[in-house]
Amino acid sequence: MLTYLTAGESHGPQLTAIIDGFPSGLQISLEQLNFQLSRRQKGYGRGGRMKIETDQAEILSGIRNSFTMGSPITLAVKNADYANWTKIMHPINPIADDLNLKEQRLAYETSTPRPGHADLAGGIKLNHKDFRNILERASARETAIRVAIGSLARQFLEHFDIQIASHVVSIGTANLPDDIKIDNIDELRKITEDSEVRCIDKATEEKYIAVIKDAKKKRDSLGGVAEVIVTGLPVGLGGFSQPEQRLDSLLAAAIMAIPSVKGFEMGAGFKSAAMLGSDVHDEIFYAKDSNQKKKDFYRKTNNAGGVEGGMTNGENLVLRAAAKPISTLNKPLKTVDVKTKEPAEAMVERTDNCVVPAMGVVCEAAVALVLANSFIGKFGSDNLAEIKQNYQNYLKTSY
Repeated sequence: MLTYLTAGESHGPQLTAIIDGFPSGLQISLEQLNFQLSRRQKGYGRGGRMKIETDQAEILSGIRNSFTMGSPITLAVKNADYANWTKIMHPINPIADDLNLKEQRLAYETSTPRPGHADLAGGIKLNHKDFRNILERASARETAIRVAIGSLARQFLEHFDIQIASHVVSIGTANLPDDIKIDNIDELRKITEDSEVRCIDKATEEKYIAVIKDAKKKRDSLGGVAEVIVTGLPVGLGGFSQPEQRLDSLLAAAIMAIPSVKGFEMGAGFKSAAMLGSDVHDEIFYAKDSNQKKKDFYRKTNNAGGVEGGMTNGENLVLRAAAKPISTLNKPLKTVDVKTKEPAEAMVERTDNCVVPAMGVVCEAAVALVLANSFIGKFGSDNLAEIKQNYQNYLKTSY
């Protein structure tokens, strides 16, 4: 089974990840890996940090001559901004004496926690009153390395013609109309890659940009909802026997672990709570040789979002993640200085106004990691050749 660990701070030297359990024999494209990193950096509403960084992954172990070896894979993404933070963030040297005024603020004015961030809870937990020790790791900058290892999982899934895409369905009060849908995942990808806000509708895209501009003018931030779609999944990934086997539970955990995400739903999601059972549940039909991955069963609706009883049912996986507005504001909120216990204004770091388009890309990576792990668990082996054989045998088995 796949296990991974990430490390690194937002303004430290680099982000690092080790992923273990990855099968041998898969050809890895570094170009595709870096393409996924570049997608995460895009989006209207992103801040100045993305003008500094050009994220590129470095492969340090586990891949030789572009093929996975079956040993732990180590990836690193350098932080270009570390050059501007070395005096403050050096792993060994104390904070330098020759800081300019801006650097002094960033180094020392770190005891006024931001509402909505990890600052205060993390400081109390780890006994830090210098919240730099919390915010550096709690930062969403960590998602860059998660996207990198998610790209490995994605390339594994694509080997079996499982495709992943995302698009933004709301930003602030602006929403994509329910009747606007794109069923072809290749077309959806093309349109969203050309959109500044990863939107499939031009008129709605303009509304998204307008509300972001308005929030920026007010020195405020905006959240929203991104939808992830996965096609080509076979029936039976996940399980129902134990809670930790249920695929929807695993997906929810992975999505909710992304910074700023406060809501998760699959298929009809919360809307299904107000519907009758006869309207919610997807009726089952059968047509011989209709689709081998579905075992010839199909649905005309997909309110379940592709998962029933904790397992994939052969329909597209559809899930949504709701992100709150990010908690660093250029119009700081009220807080308390934890050193003096006096009222204060919250810390201000370099910030984005809206990260929802980028959040969708991070969600894709998180979903890829869960699905790759479930796929290996179902068709398990430590090498790609055996996994392919097991998978083909499963598809050929009559039911």
